Amino acid sequence: QVHLVESGGGLVQAGGSLRLSCAASGGTFSRYTMGWFRQAPGKEREFVSALKWSGGGAVYYTDYADSVKGRFTVSRDNAKNTVYLQINSLKPEDTAVYYCAANPPSFAGLRVPSDYTYWGQGTQVTVSS
Repeated sequence: QVHLVESGGGLVQAGGSLRLSCAASGGTFSRYTMGWFRQAPGKEREFVSALKWSGGGAVYYTDYADSVKGRFTVSRDNAKNTVYLQINSLKPEDTAVYYCAANPPSFAGLRVPSDYTYWGQGTQVTVSS
């Protein structure tokens, strides 16, 4: 009964910013791998960003697709069971439905959809030129 809900999408001009949120319920997600993916019409769902705790649990790593490095930032607030994706300098090619995903602590990766067990319904981001 894990439930993920994305919010924060909208219509933004190129160069603008958005902050997407992913609120999780139905479990404790403080140590879960959390990912962001996006899917444009007619295209495959692609990796955007993720965070994952180290094996020792002391720190977590973040990862980004090359297309968003320097513009997107992923973060989390464990007290709120929420993960964020700050998106700056938006480009028209960023237009897509953005999905939040989660996976319990494991040795799985974080860059493909099959690495994740739970998914939200997505939030639309549209960037006008």
